[in-house]
Amino acid sequence: MTDLLPVKQRRRTRIGLVAGGLGTYWPQFPDLLPQLQESARYVSQRFQDMDAEVTDVGFISDAQEGAAAAEKLRVADCDLIVLFLTTYLTASMVLPIAQRANTPVLVIDLQPTEKMDHASFDTGAWLAYCGQCPVPEMGNTFRRAGIPFRSVSGWLRQESAWQRIGQWIRAAHVRAALRHARHGLMGHLYPGMLDVSTDLTLLPATFGSHVEVLEFDDLRQRVEQVTEAETKQRMDLAREIFTLDDTVQEEDFAWGATVSVALDRLVDDFALDSLAYYHRGLDGEQHERLGAGMILGASLLTARGIPATGEYELRTTVAQLATQAVGAGGSFCELQALNFTDNVVEMGHDGPAHLAVSARDPLLRGLGVYHGKRGWGVSVEFDVRPGPVTLLGLGQDRDGSLSFIAAEGTVVPGPLLAIGNTTSRVDFGRDPGEWVDEWSASGVGHHWSLSLDHRAADYRAAASLLGIDFRQV
Repeated sequence: MTDLLPVKQRRRTRIGLVAGGLGTYWPQFPDLLPQLQESARYVSQRFQDMDAEVTDVGFISDAQEGAAAAEKLRVADCDLIVLFLTTYLTASMVLPIAQRANTPVLVIDLQPTEKMDHASFDTGAWLAYCGQCPVPEMGNTFRRAGIPFRSVSGWLRQESAWQRIGQWIRAAHVRAALRHARHGLMGHLYPGMLDVSTDLTLLPATFGSHVEVLEFDDLRQRVEQVTEAETKQRMDLAREIFTLDDTVQEEDFAWGATVSVALDRLVDDFALDSLAYYHRGLDGEQHERLGAGMILGASLLTARGIPATGEYELRTTVAQLATQAVGAGGSFCELQALNFTDNVVEMGHDGPAHLAVSARDPLLRGLGVYHGKRGWGVSVEFDVRPGPVTLLGLGQDRDGSLSFIAAEGTVVPGPLLAIGNTTSRVDFGRDPGEWVDEWSASGVGHHWSLSLDHRAADYRAAASLLGIDFRQV
């Protein structure tokens, strides 16, 4: 699929790395520093092998070197800074790094092996295993400085520890994606959906991202420039990706393809990372037809890592961008019905969908009417692949603050509606009615992103790096 729909390339996630120990030890124990530097090289290599751009500022031994490292990391504009405590060091050596870089910090302490050889170890050998000794000191100092504290303790080649570190790297991917995102918002609010309304200043203030306010005329003008050859080429692409149902009308298919080409140009012209849209229209006029012709193009954009969702759902496109950043896809989703016999929650949505979560070749279905919306045309339908999934919504509270709200479940096979929707049956291991009550009380809102695998831990870590609340149902 990626050769047909190349994923959008964004600024790479930037990880800052610094290792350190107390310089007073070096003349006292001559073999200690070379051993610690070897561990630091191993850690640096592990980070270089991750999907990120790593700025390694080397090894610090005193507060002056810590201040110099802080300046280098400040200039590097990292999404996460990792501080490797190789042995004891003072909080004064590392606090400036957390303060001046204005970047979340992860403290790691990885001793050389699983345990010491007590019979043969002297003080110098023990000090190489003493990286956890200053961790409480760092935690207390960070708390007093008003800086969130995060740590991973383990041993150098302990894969479970590296899995925990990897969780923070995935969280950094989310922070990087949201910090530099340009969110398109086109049209107007779906009438009456009060939960969907979002203060446009809130995203820049919370994440540092940008909201580009667009008109449907921006799309209309680009639709008018699409050639017949471009429309045919997009229809050929759609035939390779989708199975066409007999209900698809050729004229509607062509219109959706034309709008898709124009959407790509709109996204490129405004350098968008996501797009939320809605337009009501009237009596078949062009703006109504534009609003009804979005689903094919929006689904193709979403498959490329550019979430495009209807109903003006800006916050849900943010959630989809977050789930996309950790490699879990993310499809526009809402509640559909409950099955109390099978104990499952049926959920999905009409319109744009993420092809990565599909269990089979997605279907294009012709619809004579979009429920609750004006217009007609083609819609995307597929089943979500069976297995673990995680829901992620972006909630907003009374004080305006944002939060990540997640729930883990399992998609199970069974009968699904065939009405041009993305649909799934999710088992949350409890009475579906009770689950809906708790989910609705979380502040999640009408829509969310449905992503693959159990990812709540990743989303919790991402919320920590973003400085927002996290709730799990």
